Amino acid sequence: MDVVRIIGGRPLGGEITVSGAKNACLPMLAAALLTEETCTLRNVPDLRDTHFMVEILRHQGAHVENIEKGVWRITARDISPRTPYELVRKMRASICLLGPLAGRLRRAEIAQPGGCVIGQRPIDLHLKGLSRLGCTVSHQNGYVVIDASDARGASVFMGGRHGSTVTGTANLIMAAVLFPGVTRIDSAACEPEIADLCRLLKTMGAQIDGVGSPALIITGVERLGGFDYTVLPDRIEAGTYLIAAALTGGDVTVRGAQTECLGAFLDKLDEAGIAVEDVNGGDAIRVRPAKQPLRPVDLITLPHPGFATDLQAQFSALLALIPGISLVTERIYPNRFMHVPELQRMGADIAIEGATAIIKGVKSLSGAPVMSSDLRASAALILAGLAAQGETWVQRIYHLDRGYEQFDKRLASLGACIERMDAAAMPKDFSDEQTDAAA
Repeated sequence: MDVVRIIGGRPLGGEITVSGAKNACLPMLAAALLTEETCTLRNVPDLRDTHFMVEILRHQGAHVENIEKGVWRITARDISPRTPYELVRKMRASICLLGPLAGRLRRAEIAQPGGCVIGQRPIDLHLKGLSRLGCTVSHQNGYVVIDASDARGASVFMGGRHGSTVTGTANLIMAAVLFPGVTRIDSAACEPEIADLCRLLKTMGAQIDGVGSPALIITGVERLGGFDYTVLPDRIEAGTYLIAAALTGGDVTVRGAQTECLGAFLDKLDEAGIAVEDVNGGDAIRVRPAKQPLRPVDLITLPHPGFATDLQAQFSALLALIPGISLVTERIYPNRFMHVPELQRMGADIAIEGATAIIKGVKSLSGAPVMSSDLRASAALILAGLAAQGETWVQRIYHLDRGYEQFDKRLASLGACIERMDAAAMPKDFSDEQTDAAA
């Protein structure tokens, strides 16, 4: 098992280009199951999650090949409706096969996803939406079974306790494009990744109106063709690199960072006093060293166009070093603060009250051995290590590889002192300490 070793205190500098969006390419790969024709998806990031999805598509019976870096070709002529638990357990996002299988085969049998470290992520809204479209939903021996033989268009409300469901919206769209009649989805997720999925489906022949809005109108068609499509840049990766620049007092230009996808996030950077500017008409974003003291902020994570929950942990690491008291309220996953105890080990002054983190900025963080709990927490701890004094060791970085392509190497290209190594290289007193803490 690998660990990441960081020696902090170096300002980052240079340019970097973000990869394709993980949260867009997973349902797009699943969308290839909607047609017998060959599909080509470009700008696919080289991640554990994308490889898991490819493994699942192959299990379903699709022929999948990596024809060049970042380009995958899928032909799904004869596919199975059943997705077993041994595959689903590797990645919760595999539930996004539910819609394509129901739409194409009129049947889906997918193992019920398990729990998630950042909190409950139920699929009840997915199933409610499919039921409204005339599908029969049952639970059999740990599997969700969808019978869509009588499915047809209808009006569906997709709002939930913590807002719209992104993957649920994707599932419903991918099913409805092949169901007869007209489907209206109200309170649809408005994330850029959902809009990009709709654009891909339209290239296949789907009829979708209201793309990018919370009200989608879908007129079902009898069949869909193939696609040749390029995934949009990853806004979460872009935001993570911008935070890395701000944390280290660096000067970094992030290419592929689209301002229209990062409005709430960029607003909070500006509110904190971080110097941000558009480059090339919004094709890139540059962060420069601040010329004045930074300011604390209050932020609340919300569905798009609000502040993205997937940037909350990284932004919390930044706020830990900004003088004053900042408040971070998590409205999407209220338990998504597992990075906080590890930041506290590095000297951060953070208290949790319900769904809010109260962050009192400190003058500096101190390098320490820390343990990552999930994908975004991993990134947050690495960013904190870049700004900390001394040496930081981040363990369980296999989470990181789910959503960031060669994160350590790309940070090193910006001047970070960071390297990935075997866990055996970690100082014994560090690893013993972490073992004792885990027990």
